[in-house]
Amino acid sequence: MEQKPLVVIVGPTAVGKTGLSIELALRINGEIVSADSMQVYKYMDIGTAKATPQERKGVKHYLLDEVAPDEEFSVARYKKLADAYIDLIISKDKIPIMVGGTGLYINTVIDNIQLSETICDWEYRDELKKLAEEKGNEYVHDLLKQVDPESARRLHVNDLRRVIRALEVYKYTGVPISKHQELSRSQPSPYKLAMIGLTMDRKWLYERINKRVDQMMEQGLLEEVRKLLDMGYSRDLVSMKGLGYKEMIEYIYGETSLEEAVEILKRNTRRYAKRQLTWFRKDKRIYWIEIQKSDSQEELMEKCLKYIEKNGIV
Repeated sequence: MEQKPLVVIVGPTAVGKTGLSIELALRINGEIVSADSMQVYKYMDIGTAKATPQERKGVKHYLLDEVAPDEEFSVARYKKLADAYIDLIISKDKIPIMVGGTGLYINTVIDNIQLSETICDWEYRDELKKLAEEKGNEYVHDLLKQVDPESARRLHVNDLRRVIRALEVYKYTGVPISKHQELSRSQPSPYKLAMIGLTMDRKWLYERINKRVDQMMEQGLLEEVRKLLDMGYSRDLVSMKGLGYKEMIEYIYGETSLEEAVEILKRNTRRYAKRQLTWFRKDKRIYWIEIQKSDSQEELMEKCLKYIEKNGIV
């Protein structure tokens, strides 16, 4: 089977993936497939740092604004859509560029991991959610640790939705989800890959994160969250527990001051960036570019182009 070309750009939040990928798409006749678990939601623009139509510079983006905030959106559904969009881009004689920081989404596509959507037991999911409410997320995470220590190690204790999904897959197949993934990875990837990771000095990255949060507040993050609540979207939705939304909701409900909410958001985003880097560092296929303050966009572009050409994609 002939491998399909795919450029992948990964890295922590606020490192500059979006801007670079748009410029790269313009240079190599590419279109972008977002790999961001929050940008799939409509009406959630500021808190997800979604590129505005102007910032996209005419480059076609896929998997932005795909579903309403109260729609179920699984990893399996992401893979199905991403695979279809990549094929569509290639059929137009363009280069697909997958961009984002949601490592699970990216790995599911590039390693062709099969996660059957036919396994679906709402009763069992609700049972586990109730257990988490009564005994805490740690209790449910420990249940996973007993049957699938590898997935438990990889999934954060508060990533309840994916912890529950892993338990659900184990219940119905008797095989840990990590083993399903391992089996998929043993097959050759359907893609000829050029994976580029963007990173920078940790102190500088954290400064950028703090600045970005301040910009989000200036752009109207609080108003965006109020509007979502006014539209009837519950704080209990997976989408509304995303970074930026959860913290603003806590302020709106009088659980913190605005100043505290902003500081908590900065801290949570820094922690998220650290987890992203830990995830991506494990993948030896990634070619890392350490961004320096003195680097121009053109210098970064040249490094990316050189690596993409070296991998025979353009």
